[in-house]
Amino acid sequence: MALWKVTSAIARREAACPRFARAFSAGLKRTLTYEEHIKEGGKMVDFAGYAMPVQYEAKGSKHALSIIDSTKWTRESASLFDVSHMCSIRWTGKDAFDFVERVTTADVYGLPPMTGGLSVITNERGGVIDDTLVTKCHSKEHGEHVYQVVNAGCATKDLKHFEEQLGKFGGDVKMEVMWDNRGLFAIQGPKAMEVMQRLSPSTDLKAVPFGECFWAKLEGAECLVSRCGYTGEDGFEIFVPGDAAVAVWQLLSSQSEVRLAALGARDALRLEAGLCLYGHELDEDTTPSEAGLSWVVPKARRDGAKNKFLGSDVVLGQLADKSKYTRLRAGLMPASGPPAREGADIETPDGQVVGKVTSGSMSPCLKKNISIGYINKPHNKQGTDLQVVVRGKKYPAKVTKMPFVPTKYYKP
Repeated sequence: MALWKVTSAIARREAACPRFARAFSAGLKRTLTYEEHIKEGGKMVDFAGYAMPVQYEAKGSKHALSIIDSTKWTRESASLFDVSHMCSIRWTGKDAFDFVERVTTADVYGLPPMTGGLSVITNERGGVIDDTLVTKCHSKEHGEHVYQVVNAGCATKDLKHFEEQLGKFGGDVKMEVMWDNRGLFAIQGPKAMEVMQRLSPSTDLKAVPFGECFWAKLEGAECLVSRCGYTGEDGFEIFVPGDAAVAVWQLLSSQSEVRLAALGARDALRLEAGLCLYGHELDEDTTPSEAGLSWVVPKARRDGAKNKFLGSDVVLGQLADKSKYTRLRAGLMPASGPPAREGADIETPDGQVVGKVTSGSMSPCLKKNISIGYINKPHNKQGTDLQVVVRGKKYPAKVTKMPFVPTKYYKP
């Protein structure tokens, strides 16, 4: 089921009564901008143990948009998301690069300074423990180091895994966890660069490609700004010191091009962009090759790299021989009927089950139902006619190229 569908009855009551929202959120963690969400009529839901907005509904506010309108606004202008529930880790020490290359598929040594990208944390079987952003950073205080971001819902197990691997690895490595003591905001959309250029004039953003980062002073605070995102649009993720989080949020949200967006739009946007969501498209029994993420294993990590990552024999074996795995992540576009959501069977026209849907919803931008699923070979090929089973009824569907909506990652 799409994220924005969860706890809708509670969310409606919260929008009508902020005091109810606070009571509902009492047992949940809160980001530093929680009160800002409440002021804007945030419909709060439990997401990975945090009280997070699924959309905003304050009467008379420019940010009060439906999930459909919020998704479209992101594609046309710029939207601001609070993603502070995600966990950040700073790796320092002379052996930090080696350790990060042990627990992820990232080519840390090969990354230019102030550059990063998507990677995966793997287990001994080559399965994905979590997807993660790995960036090689430099600062006056910490020198050259690795800055990593992991999913909130996986953070506890990720940190436990890292602690276990540190015990086996030894060496000079320090893990500094930054979770609830800093803000992490994402501004996404075609006008995101215009907004950030105005607020950080000392850096020429036309020269900063997707995947690079820089330091910017916002509201007097030194912030790490990474050109990346989870929407398929150009955009930036901004790591803000805790004492400046509210001020920077207010600064960003006050810009004329910007509207607040939340979990509902975020899920719709990532689905349109054909991006994976952990627990849906990714889990510990799914390998990068099966997930269509072979590119997160750079060439330097494939050719007999001396510092092998966990599960590298399995992962590299699948990269070298595609017959070693039998299913692939693929896009589906049903021709009619309701959206095919997580768990729906995917069948051949004669009724043979050949896969499962992992995510699905109506696309606000395409005004069509779209789904992602795992499909057995050779039925995963684009253009293949299949059918999906929704509430006992069968509807024709076609395997479709992803992303469903073209991505717009910036290159100078």
